[in-house]
Amino acid sequence: MTVSASVGESAGPAASGEPLLKLRGISKHFGAVQALYQVDLDLPAATVTALCGDNGAGKSCLTKTIAGIYQADEGEIFFEGSQVHIRSPKDSAALGIETVYQDLALADNLDIVQNMFLGRERKGRFFLDEDDMEKAAAETLAGLRVTTVRSIRQPVATLSGGQRQAVAVAKAVMWNSKLVLLDEPTAALGVAQTQMVLELIRRLKDHGLAVMVISHNLNDVFEVADRIAVLRLGRMVAQDNISAFDRETVVDFMTSGGSNRGVAAVGTQAAL
Repeated sequence: MTVSASVGESAGPAASGEPLLKLRGISKHFGAVQALYQVDLDLPAATVTALCGDNGAGKSCLTKTIAGIYQADEGEIFFEGSQVHIRSPKDSAALGIETVYQDLALADNLDIVQNMFLGRERKGRFFLDEDDMEKAAAETLAGLRVTTVRSIRQPVATLSGGQRQAVAVAKAVMWNSKLVLLDEPTAALGVAQTQMVLELIRRLKDHGLAVMVISHNLNDVFEVADRIAVLRLGRMVAQDNISAFDRETVVDFMTSGGSNRGVAAVGTQAAL
């Protein structure tokens, strides 16, 4: 399945003005530790939303809640306008939500095709359908304009950081994806590889997918994001179009939960 197969399926919520994914009042605690407090979040289709926050702000917890690794203690999740219950990663994947974690979860000893179909191999009558998997992998990479890999049969261990990130993203969007969550996709990458990954994120948006990017790098955020949401100590303290922010304001919200600079005053959610 190529990336373009997802385009039409993401169009409904965007056309109606309804976010593809909508979280309302999401709370999560681990014993006495409250990780998320009544978090609201909108992730529209064909839009890149940057989730910002300092270490311990709750970004990973919120991402894992969307991905089905954690279950929210309180709150509601709406997908394409309907309330859903995400109790496992299988539930999340069935909706069309794919997550690319910072460690990428790629097997270095396997080639690109084997990684992209790992755990979801296509079978022929007696053996794996290698030709069909090669064709699908090549079409997906071509749809994302990933042209720097020498061969789709080269081991992942031989790829650069940017190429590995591209394979992980391509793997995520092969499966009828509508929303892709990216955890620090440019961490530890050089300048050229970072630009390659940012361009890849733009292509996901162009294909109609909703994208949520977790990033500490505000230069990357302001280069690729359409919207910004800021978490601080488990609370959503600001959420708006990127035009409502500047770098200093984002830092203000990350560090103190508010800003007196006059930016991001409209459409934000002030900390309680």
